[in-house]
Amino acid sequence: MKKVAFYTLGCKLNFSETSSISRMFEGRGYQKVEFQEQPDIFIINTCSVTENADKKCKKIVKEAKKINPEAFVTIIGCYAQLKPKEISEIKGVDAVLGAAEKFQLIDKLDGFTKKDNPQVLASDIKEAQTFNNAFSINDRTRTFLKVQDGCNYHCAFCTIPLARGKSRSDTIANIVKSAEEIASNEVKEIVLTGVNTGDFGIQEGKRKERFIDLVKALDLVEGIERFRISSIEPNLLTNEIIEFVAQSKRFVPHFHIPLQSGSNKILRAMRRRYLRELYVDRVTKIKSLMPNCCIGVDVIVGFPGETEEDFLDTYHFLKDLPVSYLHVFTYSERANTTADEMEGVVPLKIRNKRSKMLRSLSEKMKRAFYEQNVGREEVVLFENDVKEGLMEGFTDNYVRVQAKYDPILVNELKKVKLTSINQEGLMEVAEVETEVLVH
Repeated sequence: MKKVAFYTLGCKLNFSETSSISRMFEGRGYQKVEFQEQPDIFIINTCSVTENADKKCKKIVKEAKKINPEAFVTIIGCYAQLKPKEISEIKGVDAVLGAAEKFQLIDKLDGFTKKDNPQVLASDIKEAQTFNNAFSINDRTRTFLKVQDGCNYHCAFCTIPLARGKSRSDTIANIVKSAEEIASNEVKEIVLTGVNTGDFGIQEGKRKERFIDLVKALDLVEGIERFRISSIEPNLLTNEIIEFVAQSKRFVPHFHIPLQSGSNKILRAMRRRYLRELYVDRVTKIKSLMPNCCIGVDVIVGFPGETEEDFLDTYHFLKDLPVSYLHVFTYSERANTTADEMEGVVPLKIRNKRSKMLRSLSEKMKRAFYEQNVGREEVVLFENDVKEGLMEGFTDNYVRVQAKYDPILVNELKKVKLTSINQEGLMEVAEVETEVLVH
């Protein structure tokens, strides 16, 4: 029995796919082991959103060869699709598989026997037309369920359409079936993931279903206590979706909505499909129906042509919005994107300075949001990460709490009172004596 280990870089979508691929290996008689347990095969699932992700791939290959110099090293994922030849030249890599090939890697690599030269199996991205069902299981308390893949948007900074192909989705019926299977494994929370999740519904090149109908169908799945929408574009987050989540029993009050810039000039240059006025409208609508809703924001600093005035426009725009935290990305040049051809390159030093300012703002926003929640009674899903006798979990509106470890609480929902914020910035809780564990 050959041993196989997995390493995942990047997004929740990658985690869902790695987990599904690992189950395929186990179903074919391979033994899944941890990275450091002398595996015969390493599968590294890569990301290529930033330049750092590319560098991380090279470092992980190096570590893998230290652990077992004779191991077969396979690279899959976005970086593998974008730069297969470049990856094949990394010392220690035995095979590179693209987007259309990665779910067939067991058959394609036939026993994982080393060849004289690395095998490169990466066809043109136009060949990636199949939707491969994927969800994570047994890796974390929450499960990441893939509902959509690829993207038909062509934002100026993004390589994802080149790495994952056109937008395509599973059917609502299949996704509900997956959710029911996940529920049978006693998972309490599912996070819906995709490249452009709100664009769900395209099958065989045609729009056949809608994201709101998927949400309504999943809301009826017994056994899952919480559904969380991982990320959704503001132009696809309709009033209908917001209103349904507001009254839903299972969909939680937490939205992650990419903004990228608070300057309309920069949004147009980025080729985004909305202006900041729409973003304000979406946030206002959410807060009017769910005042305690957590709203996360993606923002990019240092995009070509971003002046100090443009950046401050973004900074003050965000500062005045009732959002809860920021995911800040420092713009990095990506080959084959229109942004890479643009003038007005922002010096790296200035990009880093702007990034630091927004990260500091994010900390203040998160602290303010947590302070608004002190004194509330909330249900927390406790996770199995235990450090120094303490365990953590999340409220439905994404406040991270910390409590004394109790093995009976792992993967359980419990009502608690949010009492104070500790030095680590996590919420302290007190047990609500009259409440029992929620099942």
